[in-house]
Amino acid sequence: MIENFTSTLALIGIVVLVSSLLSGVVERTGLPQVAIFLLLGAVLGPMGLGLVELTLRSPALQVITTLGLVLVLFSDAIAVDVGEVRINRRLALFVLGPGTILPALLISAAASLLLGLSAPAALILGASLASTDPVLLRGLIRRPELPRNAKLALRLESGMNDVVLLPIVVLSIVALQNGTAGPSPRIGHHLLGLFVLGPLLGASVGWTAITLLDQVRKRVGVRRDYESLYALGVAFTAFAAAEAVGGSGFLAAFTAGLVIAALDVELCDCFLDYGEASAEMFLLLAFVAFGASLIWIGISVADARTLLFAIIALAIRTAVLLPVLKRSGVDDASRRLIAWFGPRGLSSLLLVLLPVFAGVPGAERLFAVASLVVLLSVVLHGGGIAFFLRPRGRALVAPGQAPVPTVTPASAADADAAVPDRITVAELRDLWERKEPVIVVDARTERAYRDDDLRARDAVRMVPDDAVRTAIQRRLAQHATLVVYCA
Repeated sequence: MIENFTSTLALIGIVVLVSSLLSGVVERTGLPQVAIFLLLGAVLGPMGLGLVELTLRSPALQVITTLGLVLVLFSDAIAVDVGEVRINRRLALFVLGPGTILPALLISAAASLLLGLSAPAALILGASLASTDPVLLRGLIRRPELPRNAKLALRLESGMNDVVLLPIVVLSIVALQNGTAGPSPRIGHHLLGLFVLGPLLGASVGWTAITLLDQVRKRVGVRRDYESLYALGVAFTAFAAAEAVGGSGFLAAFTAGLVIAALDVELCDCFLDYGEASAEMFLLLAFVAFGASLIWIGISVADARTLLFAIIALAIRTAVLLPVLKRSGVDDASRRLIAWFGPRGLSSLLLVLLPVFAGVPGAERLFAVASLVVLLSVVLHGGGIAFFLRPRGRALVAPGQAPVPTVTPASAADADAAVPDRITVAELRDLWERKEPVIVVDARTERAYRDDDLRARDAVRMVPDDAVRTAIQRRLAQHATLVVYCA
């Protein structure tokens, strides 16, 4: 366990410092951030400085992993564009239906045959390893050169497949605890908690929180950065409310995130602007905790059968998605990208730890095998993502494409104007033709910027709430005309 309070604070501080200092390097080079933090954990663990020592039974590990899974599910749900899913429901159906269930079942079959696991234990391992990792995919999905269909499918899969796989894990745990895979009153109780109580309470907490926030906004206002913290509070409250009455807190957190995504786009954007960074820090802390000693357990079980299983577990998703996605309407290039980029990481480890915390016999072996697969995936998929993210020059729109028509000038001549003027695309082109100093600024919210492949030519990216510091860092000309678009 983490030895004392000072060591805990030191660990958190190191994670924040290192992630901040390396953020630019990771962004430019595409180096797998997860791999860096696993190695950082090894340095801080018993094999290195000895600052952190965790076991599978450590209370601290249970806290870290529980909060980590809550944040993964909530962050993924709140980032869902419900309208986009509705428009692309065919692709979503293929990715979250056969594209998720078939790999889980086939991995489970391989686990039963090669590792000699019982059906419920094999299902736990199969469902855990069918989960693709949103943390490893985050940098890839943000790349403008990634085809739109591939971006959408990967975001949907990594953001929503956990909610499909979680019930399989939970019900298999109950079956193992009962000593049978057949129906029982306890299974019925868990079905009620999973599919009724958890989602119902999550939706109720989400709706109540949004209604309360809307009233406070209208009367006194709420700071934007605190709205992101408010969103995190909604996630933890939904989890606690469901767990208190025997429901699934994880599904409650996911449902609360979906309600927010559907009803309050402004709060979603606030969370993506601020809260997502806080959540990411915590998830990286979880990777450091695993890297301290736990994940390396996977190397100790690497015999011929386990390695063969790991290869099958990593290959099955690709083998399933290549034919399945032929009927989804995506082009061949996107289909190949979707099928290849399916890293296993934190989500898999968090899911496979649930039977460990439940005291299921043999759960430690499941975790060790899953750790081996995750380590191989970090190398193979992380390396592939790093290759894809290597610098390729600036991503510009085609010459015939123009920025969003509604833009705002901010030249020295009209700096004192009470209301910003509007400028048309024709007027902007006229400024360019007259060789006037013009800087096009992309000031869209993080969510709008991430989800749109359109980029204005030579546009400077500025986050709306951090524009001044960005302008100073980029040394923008003080007397140029700033043409800002934020649609």
